[in-house]
Amino acid sequence: MEMAYTIIIFLVGLVFGSFYNVVGLRVPRKESLVYPSSHCTSCQRQLTALDLVPVLSYLFLRGTCRGCGFKISWLYPVIELLTGGLFAFAYLELNWSLEFLVALSFISLLVIIVVSDFIYLLIPDKILLFFLPFLVIGRVLSPLTPWWDSLVGALVGFGILYSIAVLSKGGMGGGDIKFFFLIGLVLGTIHTLLTLFIAAIIGMIIGIVVLLKHKQGRQTHIPFGPSIALAATIVYFYGDSFINWYLGYW
Repeated sequence: MEMAYTIIIFLVGLVFGSFYNVVGLRVPRKESLVYPSSHCTSCQRQLTALDLVPVLSYLFLRGTCRGCGFKISWLYPVIELLTGGLFAFAYLELNWSLEFLVALSFISLLVIIVVSDFIYLLIPDKILLFFLPFLVIGRVLSPLTPWWDSLVGALVGFGILYSIAVLSKGGMGGGDIKFFFLIGLVLGTIHTLLTLFIAAIIGMIIGIVVLLKHKQGRQTHIPFGPSIALAATIVYFYGDSFINWYLGYW
C-alpha cells in the first residue's frame, strides 16, 4: 500500500509540476493563469490534452510542437519530474502527517521560484505573498521546537540578506531577501543559516562554471533563487543530520 500511495503522490506531483511551470512563467509577466489557455508560443496553436500529459507528451513529441515543430524547453519535463519526485520523497519521509502538508507547500514554493528566477531573474512578490499564509498556518499546526524559532528564523533570514543588500549596495535582490523570510519561517534559525551557507557554496560553483563557459565576466547575470531552493530542500530534509555530523566531527 505504501508503494501505491507513493506512485499516486508522484503522479499528482507531475500534474502540479506542469501547473507550476505555468505559474512560474506567467506570473512574472502579470498574465492570467487561466486565459489564454496553454498554447505554442511560436505558432499560437492551442494545446490539446495529448500535448499536456506531463513528461510523456514531451517525450512522445520529441521536445517539439506538434503543429510547427518549434523546440519546447527542457525546463517543462524537468520541473514536472522534480515536483513529482519531491512530493513522493516527502511522503516517504513524513507519511500522512501535518508536516507533510508543510513540505508540499514548501516544495511548491521552491519549484515555482526556480522557474521564475531561472527564466526572468525575478522572484515575484505575488508568489511569496500567496504562499505566506499557507506556511504560517502549516507552522502553527506543525510547529518547530521551540515554536518561536519560526519567527526568529524568518527575521534572521530576512535581516541577514537585507544587510548584505545594504552593504553591497544592491548586490542582493529584493526577491531573495523576502524569499529568505519564508524559508526562515519554515526552517527555523539554525537551518536558515545553514541554508544560506549551502546556497552560497552552490551559487559560487554555478557562478564559476557559467562565467568560464560564457566568458562575459560580471556581465553574466546568474539567478540565485535556484541555488537557494536547492539548499533549502537539502536542509529541510537533511539539516539535522548535517548538523549532527558536523558536531560529531569536531
